[in-house]
Amino acid sequence: MATQVKTKSQLQLIFEEGLGENGEAILKRKTFNRVNTAATPEQLYAVSQALASLQTFPLLNVVRNDSFDVTEI
Repeated sequence: MATQVKTKSQLQLIFEEGLGENGEAILKRKTFNRVNTAATPEQLYAVSQALASLQTFPLLNVVRNDSFDVTEI
């Protein structure tokens, strides 16, 4: 049997900078490393909203990237 342990979390904020020549959205991503691995979705969303309020462009999406170590028991 195997188990997993969360080792790292990242928070990525995706902003829409405008429209390109062909009408596609131009996206800008800001990644924050060393996020507390025990942070809840509500906590991450609150931080994301606070950070987005300091930005020029509107927040389009919030992404959490988690990394795990998988080991055998």
